Amino acid sequence: MDDEVARRLVHASGAILPTTWVVGQLDAVPELPWQVVRYVLVLATILALGLEVIRLFVGLDWAIFEKLTREYEQENLAGYALYIIGGTFAGLLFVPEVAVPAMYMLTIGDPISGLLGSGELRTVKRPRVLGTMFVVSLAFALPFLPVVAAVGAAVASTLADGVKPVVATYVIDDNLTIPILASMAAAAVLVATGEPVEAVVTAMA
Repeated sequence: MDDEVARRLVHASGAILPTTWVVGQLDAVPELPWQVVRYVLVLATILALGLEVIRLFVGLDWAIFEKLTREYEQENLAGYALYIIGGTFAGLLFVPEVAVPAMYMLTIGDPISGLLGSGELRTVKRPRVLGTMFVVSLAFALPFLPVVAAVGAAVASTLADGVKPVVATYVIDDNLTIPILASMAAAAVLVATGEPVEAVVTAMA
């Protein structure tokens, strides 16, 4: 299998966790408490950071790292770790109605956008790619959020995915920024339109 397709499939597999929570909301299916989802996210972050410390400072020459990481990640924090950190940020800080769509934008929207723009090194992605990311993001946000908040989250995820800012020669990875910006945008709109902060932002128990 082509390495790029393999990366996208692994990327999309992250949707299993939020989907398990969503399915658990159905009466006929055992519920997965959101608190358990958050514990899984924390554990995944700890494991990812541990692997990255070993890979970068000790040396971990696993074939899977060669296949699933890009050349520019060889000496920097890899995209998979940033992906987990971004999802964990959304999951720990916000209620599921905000965090879950942000996770879907990362796990499903980003690989779709990535496949459409594969092989293109552009500071800003092409309009058709931006449009696709927006539509996919909005589709995942609408079942969970009011329209205005869903649009805000979709715009934020599209900008995070489609615009590649560079800080000190380092390209800011959208694996980190998509869930962070999308969840923050949705939360900001909800609060601005009358939702109390405590109904949007949560605390880790």
